[in-house]
Amino acid sequence: MAYWYCKMAPKHPIHAGYHNTEYGFPVSDERVLFERLCLEIMQAGLSWEIVLKKRKALNKAFNGFRVAKVAKYGAKDIGRLMGDETIIRNKRKIQAIIDNAKIILALRKSHRGFAPWLAAHHPRSKAEWVKLFRETFKFTGGEITGEFLMSIGLLPGAHAPSCPIFRKIKREKEQVSGCRV
Repeated sequence: MAYWYCKMAPKHPIHAGYHNTEYGFPVSDERVLFERLCLEIMQAGLSWEIVLKKRKALNKAFNGFRVAKVAKYGAKDIGRLMGDETIIRNKRKIQAIIDNAKIILALRKSHRGFAPWLAAHHPRSKAEWVKLFRETFKFTGGEITGEFLMSIGLLPGAHAPSCPIFRKIKREKEQVSGCRV
């Protein structure tokens, strides 16, 4: 997303909640991280508004994006998801989500989870992150990786410096770190 999002989203009936309370805020909860990655994968080729409208249905269809549950999905689950008219039905995206859940389970063994894995690789440039994500996860190109990392506060650019949310996130980071960022 670009700074235009800060002009359009704050009072928009669909985008406001996400822009004002989630986008760009630091995240460490693995379920939330997995959900955000999955939503970005689902968004590929579509508008973010479509994804936000289908978010509740996607959460229900993917068992709340609980990593261990999704990692166990098989052919029957893929069939169920492909038949679910309330979600985005793309077999490659669905398979990538399942594969990525398995990868995150492996990260629990190697790094104690997705958040510690991200922390172990931070900071990086966007190009370095994209390379790492392409080597690690499925269906994660430049846009998906960049938006995911901006959405969880690891890459800058989620909000315009003039956006009140930019300032709110900056204040929260300063409180956590105890210093000015």
